[in-house]
Amino acid sequence: MSLQILIGATLLAAALPLAWASVSGHRVGSMASSNLRRGMTTTDMRTAILEQSARDRALAPAVVALAKRARALTPRGLMTRLEEKLVAAGKQGTWRIEQVLAAKMALAMFAAFIAVLQLAASPSLLVGVAGLVAVLAGWFAPDVILDGKADDRRKAVERELPDTMDQVTIAVEAGLGFESALARVTRNADSTLAGEIARTLQDIQLGVNRTDALDALARRCATPDLRHFVSAVKQAERYGLPIANVLRIQSSEMREKRRQRAEEHAMKIPVKVLFPLIFCILPTMFVVILGPAGIDMARGALG
Repeated sequence: MSLQILIGATLLAAALPLAWASVSGHRVGSMASSNLRRGMTTTDMRTAILEQSARDRALAPAVVALAKRARALTPRGLMTRLEEKLVAAGKQGTWRIEQVLAAKMALAMFAAFIAVLQLAASPSLLVGVAGLVAVLAGWFAPDVILDGKADDRRKAVERELPDTMDQVTIAVEAGLGFESALARVTRNADSTLAGEIARTLQDIQLGVNRTDALDALARRCATPDLRHFVSAVKQAERYGLPIANVLRIQSSEMREKRRQRAEEHAMKIPVKVLFPLIFCILPTMFVVILGPAGIDMARGALG
């Protein structure tokens, strides 16, 4: 059993860095991108490979191989869903789909090897089921991480949206155009929503239709309030309604929704506090208050 623990620890030390490197912000083609930023190109392939970092040269083939096997095991629909999760989590610029797939495969392979060792030591149905659960947990762990980051990002956008829309409304009522007001907001704020609006403005400057750019913004953020706002702006543009009036109504509704969400969270607090109070705080209080009296009663009964 000690040998299995040693082997498992060794594989853990090898698998976790590989999984981390596969989803890290560095890319295999980092040298090429740095050359483009410097305005130069490298024609000698050997020089280009040697100028890469040691980590890229050592781990890039493993990441590519693991991603290829994971892609073969993943249905096309799940691949599309995984790409959507990357966009919703805001990691499409730092995590590539191949890196996430490699992390899934590395964690699943590590869990499978540990399960095989445990089955060899003590073969039983319970160990087999636990090993299968561990493999599935390793495979879906990156999905859970992406879902958590997407949920945090969505909540951040919901918190920032009312204040941002107030600023846009004030700027439009002061005489700026809609896109100019959005640009001013992005210059004066450093937040998740401001970054997404800046990306939307870049898409418009590159020639994307404003309606399509706003739809892409709503898809990336995946927030119902933002989708409602985009729909209102599109209808105002379609029917020729004053954009300032639409923005004023939308900002007022968003402030009201934020107040309602705060009241909803406040109403949930007593229910959430009830279980810790019953199972953690009250038993401790009973022990502290009634404990000495119980000890005195026991001593009196024995004496």
